[in-house]
Amino acid sequence: MKTLRVIGIDPGSFFCGYGVVEIGKDRQVNHISSGVLKASRSDPLQKRLSILYRGIKDIIKAYEPEEAAIEKVFFAKGIKAALSLGHARGVAMLAIAEAELGLFEYSPNEVKKAVVGYGKADKYQVQSMIKAMLSLRELPSTDSADALAVALCHINTIREHSL
Repeated sequence: MKTLRVIGIDPGSFFCGYGVVEIGKDRQVNHISSGVLKASRSDPLQKRLSILYRGIKDIIKAYEPEEAAIEKVFFAKGIKAALSLGHARGVAMLAIAEAELGLFEYSPNEVKKAVVGYGKADKYQVQSMIKAMLSLRELPSTDSADALAVALCHINTIREHSL
């Protein structure tokens, strides 16, 4: 297997987690970068989406991933939240498409099962497992951990198909 760098995205219109990991020829997975793109709750939706779009483009440019993985919409608290999340996913997908990256989508249950072994794991379990798997010094934020988990889910899926 060649080296592969993947960006994982946990979309949100206020907080969007991102995580970049790389799997080496030795099949070791390394943490490259992670964090959260933040927009003010007082900003109108179009401004928040612009912040998200520009942020993802900047991260892609800085870390040059070859593939991207994003969490599918699974649950929203209401129609307005679902629409905002859909818009956030759309601009993230646009940034990914413009960079000509392969895009892969995973449900929250698939992601949790891939990193924790249980599809209904809670946020803390995901954070703890991400910290351990990537040898991080600190527990990542929930949004960052979710994005890293999406990237790791993709890498685990690739590993399964390459065996």
